[in-house]
Amino acid sequence: MLCVDHAAPPEGGTYDEVIPGAGHEVVRWAPFSGEPAPALDGVGAVVVFGGEVHPDADATAPWLVGEVELVARALGGGVPLLGLCLGAQLIARAAGAWVGPVPVSEVGWYRVELSDDGLADPVVGALGGTADAFEWHHYTFELPEGAVELARSERAAQAFRLGGRTWGVQFHPEVTRELIYEWAADSPDEIDGSVDELRRETDRRIEEWSRAGRQLCLAFLEQAAVVAGQPATVVT
Repeated sequence: MLCVDHAAPPEGGTYDEVIPGAGHEVVRWAPFSGEPAPALDGVGAVVVFGGEVHPDADATAPWLVGEVELVARALGGGVPLLGLCLGAQLIARAAGAWVGPVPVSEVGWYRVELSDDGLADPVVGALGGTADAFEWHHYTFELPEGAVELARSERAAQAFRLGGRTWGVQFHPEVTRELIYEWAADSPDEIDGSVDELRRETDRRIEEWSRAGRQLCLAFLEQAAVVAGQPATVVT
């Protein structure tokens, strides 16, 4: 399992427990560190986490080019992919779709509605329907060609599936109370409301959201295991 990180130390949240707990050996890559992109030979799946950088910020974060190339290689090679927030945006970009600023940012807790396709989806469907999801994003994406939209909020697309091996979610299913508190303290001006309000809402919602997020991760790992023995379908 390759985990692509955009922070040091990594901010994998609950997924740093769920993935190895499910028996997977984790290899980490931080593209901003200058470390060359790893080969994907033998990699069973890739999880691309979120981060502060925007998905089109090549001028100030030139390492993004190499990361998008790795994501494109994973798409082309049929490696199961899960993108979270920035990760979903980078998957969309690597698949040739537009990414750019969202008209109104989402920073905090927002209602996410699954479509019929989302309810039937083996990964996003693990959320079980309507969810109060944690978000922190100023960018969004258009659906890649051939992708199926799985969920939306009032402001933006929230999840898609591309083929049978790739999923992108705009929300943060991996987030912990500690990460939310840390992000809020670091960037209080970005929050919809006050830091104290966000903390109170987080205290109310985080336990249920963490359970749902863990289920989504386990569902993705199950799908990655299912497709491991199947021939890859190249995404172009």
